Amino acid sequence: MRLGIDLGGTKIEIVALGEDGAELLRRRVPTPRDDYPATLAAIAGLVGRAERELGRRGSLGVGIPGAESRASGLIKNANSTWLIGRPLRQDLQALLQREVRLANDANCFALSEAADGAAEGAELAFGVILGTGVGGGIVAHDKLLVGANAIAGEWGHNRLPGDEAHWPPCYCGRCGCVETFLSGPGMRHDHVRNGGESMEPAQIAARAAAGDAACDATLRRYEARLARALAAVINILDPDAIVLGGGVSNIDRLYANVPALWAAHVFSDSVATPLLKSRHGDASGVRGAAWLWD
Repeated sequence: MRLGIDLGGTKIEIVALGEDGAELLRRRVPTPRDDYPATLAAIAGLVGRAERELGRRGSLGVGIPGAESRASGLIKNANSTWLIGRPLRQDLQALLQREVRLANDANCFALSEAADGAAEGAELAFGVILGTGVGGGIVAHDKLLVGANAIAGEWGHNRLPGDEAHWPPCYCGRCGCVETFLSGPGMRHDHVRNGGESMEPAQIAARAAAGDAACDATLRRYEARLARALAAVINILDPDAIVLGGGVSNIDRLYANVPALWAAHVFSDSVATPLLKSRHGDASGVRGAAWLWD
């Protein structure tokens, strides 16, 4: 049995997968924000309850909003900032008395969608999270690429290609990161900057569909930016599939409009890369954490 944990900023989720990938159990609890010991306890509690309910012990993979430093073994680059500088894997192994595998949450998403999701069968897949933050993961020949610095796929902290009138500051200390434009909060802030009221991406999309010109303009700006950002990925990786996940990925018009725009920025006479919606939805990250033990 494989257990996966998705350690998010607002919730911690566990899934148990059988040998065939079938879901045996899925539970979630709120994340104890800004409290590292309570976060460890919450993960241990989920694992203990799942194993008692199913009557067996499982392997454990954990997806995190950051990465484990290859130099120090401590967590870095986490927007859940109370994890930064902590020996998370070592602490969980001591607490749960087993080996624990850690990966970035976007890497887990990509692994899930490549294993048995929308990108199943693709030799090279790029998985994209468009949610509270923006992340990416690369799977090649069914193997997750981590990289020499454990940051493979971290396109969200590249500067957005192209010209912009405003370059928002990012929590990472830079300005104009892809994440500041293409995250859910990034879309909301862009809508407000251009005279709209503060609302979530789903509401912006619904109003655009109902004929709201300002909301439609916000989505058109978003689509143009996403096309430029993904074109840079295609020029470097040339993936067989790009899969979108996270809350913003539920805006259906992206899948037709963005590929129609990215061709102008891709160094090719044609672009065969499909832009796909995730098959497992908000379960992809936690399923990918479990698949770390494939």
